[in-house]
This record gives sequence, structure tokens and C-alpha cells, in this order.
Amino acid sequence: MALDTRERVRRAAVKLFAAKGFHGTGIRDLAQESKLSTASLYHYMGSKEELLADIMRDCLRTLLDSATAEVTGVPDPVERLRKLVKLHVRAHARKPRETRIVDHEIHVLTPAARRSVVALRDAYESLWADAVADGVACGAFTTAHPGVTRIALLEMCNGVARWYSPRGSLPLDELAAHYADVALRALGACPQGSAERQSKGE
Repeated sequence: MALDTRERVRRAAVKLFAAKGFHGTGIRDLAQESKLSTASLYHYMGSKEELLADIMRDCLRTLLDSATAEVTGVPDPVERLRKLVKLHVRAHARKPRETRIVDHEIHVLTPAARRSVVALRDAYESLWADAVADGVACGAFTTAHPGVTRIALLEMCNGVARWYSPRGSLPLDELAAHYADVALRALGACPQGSAERQSKGE
């Protein structure tokens, strides 16, 4: 099935922005990758910045909606954090280009374009902040620096977009679960199953 022209432009932009960065990608590059003339390209994308911001908003909105659905109705902060880490790792492994763009190109946006993107990012990260804060409040997490630890965990998970390959030694679900265990250790919590193993003397 042939791609819609707007989708073709969008995919070209994702490929080029992820590989070359926003400033390293020219209009001619986008037109050539999209197989359009430069004049036709503007009809389908508006400005280059509008295209970048739209890609970021869609990626963040999907991430926020998925994370909200995962943690809604889950009172246990340990389980919430586990779900958030696994979702974040899977998203960065499955859509490395889009997530790299979000993680590395926000600074190139003008203040007006940046505002809506940052609002979505902050709403998503607040789910992490709430889980960490609730875990500290109830004694499930013992980190002395919850804010710094949260940032470190997000950066750790972001890195998956740079190196993950489906041909690697761990299936994605196992990799995501391992990252969740690492995150819980960093927060001072026992990973799932550790308490049971310890109680059995394993």
C-alpha cells in the first residue's frame, strides 16, 4: 500500500532528524528523502520547525497516554515505577528514532513551539515523580535524592534507543524487566521476587 504523502514526509523527517539532527537536515534533504520537489514539500509540512514539533508532540502524547493507562488504579508505587520503566524501555527500543528526537532536539525549538512539547514531557515525567515520591513517603524507596535518582533512571532508559537491537541476547520484555529491577535497586527497593528468594534462603 502506497504511503500517504504527508506520512511519507513525516517518515523522512523522522529518519533525517534522528540521524542528522534538526539543524543538520535541510529542506532539500527532506524533499529528496520524501521524493518531492522543494515547493511541494511545504504544502505537506508547513515549516521545518512545525514538522519537528508535531513529531515530538505525537511521540510524547502516545507515551503519556500509554503510561497513564498503565498506572491508573495502581496504588503500589513500586509496581507503578516498575510499569513505567518497562514501558519507557519498550518505547525507546521500538521507536528509537522518534524517542531520540524527543530526547535531544527540544532545545532547538523556539519558545512558542517548545511550550506544548515541554508540557507533555512534564506531564509524563510527573507520573514518574509521583511514583517515586509516594514510594519514599511510604518507605518503599529509601533513596536520599529522589529527584536526582528519577532523572538518572530516565536517562538510563533513554539510552536504550541508541543501542538496542532485536538480535541482542535478551528479548525485549526480559530487557525491560531487567531495567525495572535495576531501577528499583537504585531507589532502594527490593526487586520483584528478591524478598521471596531471600525468605527461602536462596
